[in-house]
Amino acid sequence: MAAPLLSLRGVGKNYGAVIAVRDVDLDVYPGEVLAICGDNGAGKSSLIKVISGAQAPSAGSITLRGAETRFRSPHDALAQGVATIYQDLALAPRLSIAANVFMGAELTRGPRWLRMLDKPRMAREARAYLARLSVAIDDMRRPVEGLSGGQRQAVAISRALRWDASIIIMDEPTAALGVKETAQVLDLIRHLKSEGRTVLLISHNMADVAALATRVAIMKSGAKVIDMPADGLGPDDIGHMIMTGRAA
Repeated sequence: MAAPLLSLRGVGKNYGAVIAVRDVDLDVYPGEVLAICGDNGAGKSSLIKVISGAQAPSAGSITLRGAETRFRSPHDALAQGVATIYQDLALAPRLSIAANVFMGAELTRGPRWLRMLDKPRMAREARAYLARLSVAIDDMRRPVEGLSGGQRQAVAISRALRWDASIIIMDEPTAALGVKETAQVLDLIRHLKSEGRTVLLISHNMADVAALATRVAIMKSGAKVIDMPADGLGPDDIGHMIMTGRAA
């Protein structure tokens, strides 16, 4: 088996006297879709905040590519190849597709004393990132607010690709989407896996988990209680494990 890309050992997260995550060991391997599931309050959101760099762990260690690390912020995690796409996508709705893909990493041209945005190059490269996801949108000047939910997810994923993220955390990626848009987002995640990228999927939709996940980790009362391959598991099996904390 390949060495883990990301490893957590004894990770915990406290908010004062409240223990949100307790003593979690977790290995994340290259190219897998690892679903992290659990009821509300199970600790999965707090665990993801630690992995994404949004919050520091109260205990334990994180190892990335074999070296112990401590993410100081989400931008620090992103610079090290760990991107997080939250449910709200963190897109600027009135800005163009290209501007959103390159947000925080804009391309410029011209002499040092008169730098300006290289909008044509950003448009070309943004279009290429979307094409890698099999999403065909010709006009990169379109404001994001005019896109469908599935297209917006594609723009957020393209931004992660722009940073060459090897681990992409997706928080409830199909929430509030219709059947057609959900199918599009599931295809986007399959594209990421086909490129060898690792996806951490947080979802309450067990059908999505059963369709995508290669492995399932179940959280309960802040602890990881199940960690097993997803092969052969259906939505009802995963739901049963969440309720009981025992393998199906």
